[in-house]
Amino acid sequence: MTIDIPDQLEAKLRGRTPGISAEWSARPAAVLVPLVLDGGHWQLLFTRRTENVETHRGQVSFPGGRVEAGDADPVAAALRETQEEIGVRTEDVRVLGRMDSLLTVTQYLITPVVGVLPWPYPLRPDPVEVAGVFQIPLDWLADPTHLERRTRPAIAGGPEVPVYRYAPYQGNVLWGASARITLDLLDLLGRRP
Repeated sequence: MTIDIPDQLEAKLRGRTPGISAEWSARPAAVLVPLVLDGGHWQLLFTRRTENVETHRGQVSFPGGRVEAGDADPVAAALRETQEEIGVRTEDVRVLGRMDSLLTVTQYLITPVVGVLPWPYPLRPDPVEVAGVFQIPLDWLADPTHLERRTRPAIAGGPEVPVYRYAPYQGNVLWGASARITLDLLDLLGRRP
């Protein structure tokens, strides 16, 4: 008995939505993109990582990290990491939804989760992971005079890769994946610089 390979493949492929298969496995991660209403203005809340952490030392980031086996999904991971890093209780976050995931050059697949924090809020930054917590107004982030776009060569050939970097805001420089997530959020709001 011969197997009809084309019929077998056609049956398997019919109705299937193709995905993306990378040549390497990306590590799943999730971040909370925290919105706060402070003084009548919407702001994003960021952290600055300490020099003691394993990766991205001293960089500006959103609270978050790797998705762990005990996390139900990326939303649960983002909320858990936010509680661990800056002391925001899970039940205090109004989760608005997930943004598109982002594949980084450091081989993380980051799922941004947008949430609103009540403000003011008694933050408790973990001194091992977080050197500081600060806000940047959405209006400032949407101003094109504050954003710089450069390119760098691709790691393995192909087109150059855009790198976004904001001007310093109160001494903090937003760039890389956190800047890309910020720009994606501004896109959703129709306010990308």
